[in-house]
Amino acid sequence: MSVKRKIVVILGPTATGKSKCGILLAQKIGGEIISGDSMLVYKDMNIATAKPTAEELKTVPHHLIDILPPDASFNVVDFKTKAAELIEDIAKRGKVPIIVGGTGLYLKALLENYQFAQTEAQKELRSSLEALAKKEGREALYARLTQIDPEAASQLKVNDNRRLIRAIEVAMEGESISQTKGTASPYDAVVFGLNMERPILYDRINARVDEMVKAGVFEETQKLLEQGVPPYAQSMTSIGYRQILKYQAGDYDKEECINKIKQATRNFAKRQITWYKQMSYIKWFNITPEEDYGKLVETMISYLN
Repeated sequence: MSVKRKIVVILGPTATGKSKCGILLAQKIGGEIISGDSMLVYKDMNIATAKPTAEELKTVPHHLIDILPPDASFNVVDFKTKAAELIEDIAKRGKVPIIVGGTGLYLKALLENYQFAQTEAQKELRSSLEALAKKEGREALYARLTQIDPEAASQLKVNDNRRLIRAIEVAMEGESISQTKGTASPYDAVVFGLNMERPILYDRINARVDEMVKAGVFEETQKLLEQGVPPYAQSMTSIGYRQILKYQAGDYDKEECINKIKQATRNFAKRQITWYKQMSYIKWFNITPEEDYGKLVETMISYLN
């Protein structure tokens, strides 16, 4: 029987300082960071994704950051496969794999060994389902999935076109996305969670969005479009880019757009926390705006020894 690899995970809602904490911990224990964020894989998408700075990325080795062009697809199966390969490689070199991120499904799938359907994407079926959604609305997709796999439908939201289409593809091949839970974790994992009181977290999120605007997130979005990234690309449907595309289309004025980004980010943080509530093995730290991350990391190390 193979020995389980030891890994450390730092997760939590957006704007809690996970990247800073991960870097400090990696420096202390000889670790390498694997990003568990679904958006950091994309090159040239830096501001809206709150990607670590070039200086931060140089401090310790980082993985799964800037590995794909902005028009590429990346999903939980890709993440689980690549993260598992990186964990093995990092551990074999005598370093500690530290996974840092906030994409709940990615982290849960890795830690709990989710097993995913192997059905390949079918272009013709996918095109017809996209046309159906355009013509009759997302509800038509949801109704179609409910007919053929009600259990899978119960796990998805009616407005999540991409996952609804994938679930229908899988169901039509006789499989189900609902059959995902693994039997046991393949890792000896210590999982730390960073959280803040909700009003403080929301203030930080609002301030972060203001900083993104100052840093040029509107200009970054325009540049991506000029580079040929289509507005319907998976990456462009993420928070920040999605709202700015609507601003460019005339749906919002600039102030309204900024407020929409703040609201969407706050709602995202709430969804992240909901995901984490399913993970009873997390060791939580309720941190403050003045948090001394150096001391926090020393506390984390005490749990690792």
